[in-house]
Amino acid sequence: MPLIDMPLEKLRSYKGSSPCPKDIDKFWDNSIAEMKAIDPEVELLPSDFQAPYAECYDMYFTGVGGARVFAKLLRPKPLKKKHPAIVMFHGYSGNSGDWCDKLPYVAAGFTVAALDCRGQAGNSEDVGGVIGNTFKGQIIRGLDSGPEKMLFRQIYLDCAQLAGLVMQMPEVDATRVAAMGGSQGGGLTLACAALEPRISRAAPVFPFLSDYKRIWDMDLDINAYAELREYFRWFDPTHSREDEVFRRLGYIDIQNLTKRIRGKIMMVTGLMDNICPPSSQFAAYNKITSPKDVVIYPDFGHEGLPGNNDRIFKFMMEMLK
Repeated sequence: MPLIDMPLEKLRSYKGSSPCPKDIDKFWDNSIAEMKAIDPEVELLPSDFQAPYAECYDMYFTGVGGARVFAKLLRPKPLKKKHPAIVMFHGYSGNSGDWCDKLPYVAAGFTVAALDCRGQAGNSEDVGGVIGNTFKGQIIRGLDSGPEKMLFRQIYLDCAQLAGLVMQMPEVDATRVAAMGGSQGGGLTLACAALEPRISRAAPVFPFLSDYKRIWDMDLDINAYAELREYFRWFDPTHSREDEVFRRLGYIDIQNLTKRIRGKIMMVTGLMDNICPPSSQFAAYNKITSPKDVVIYPDFGHEGLPGNNDRIFKFMMEMLK
């Protein structure tokens, strides 16, 4: 089989190339404290979309920086007490998707909350307030204003805040809340599980937002990571600040967060992935110390994976036992 990355035996021990800021734990502890100090002002508005066995709501809450953040919320009808829940995260530049995609989980007895990321294709508010480039991608948005201003810091906190708000719902069993998503959604799934360690299980699929220096070294700063190349071309053309840039990106590099995860993880990856190369994914996976497994598709890349949705559904159904 052809390889685009390391052999599998090396992937299983690879721990990443990107730097980790020395104060990263303090940074995220302070960020979580800031998030928890916010009055979320949760608002649930009945959606135009409804189903016979689901209550569907447009959910709004106030996130860090004062942004109003949107999520689709679906819960079983009639409402059952103390049932499990799932938070879902979408791919880069997209949104929370169609309501009907979530209905199988609601029919099985789950509350489902699906986030719209700030500044992407959904209904969440992007309050901005940064200097520098905002034209090509969100990894670098706020990079020159300091790590507290980086947009993915705010998005990661939105993910954790949404999970916490779902856990507070009286009908939800806070010990049985899971996270899932693919690509950017996979990266956000891991970030959510790291920053809200009560997440009991998570299913990240070919996670994005990991090991930026490895992406650079593999010359894969194209497609989803093209903004890295654009940043250097326009803002540091001689790479005099390269070490500083990758160190700052380390605050939003999920491989530097996954040590905080406490829930059970099932990661899915394709060994032919040239969008989010397997080594970048394993950099995050190999630092997880909680129970974990990885499902490998040797012949597949960043694409639909046969049987994967069924596998994840079965993984989540274990919370009903």
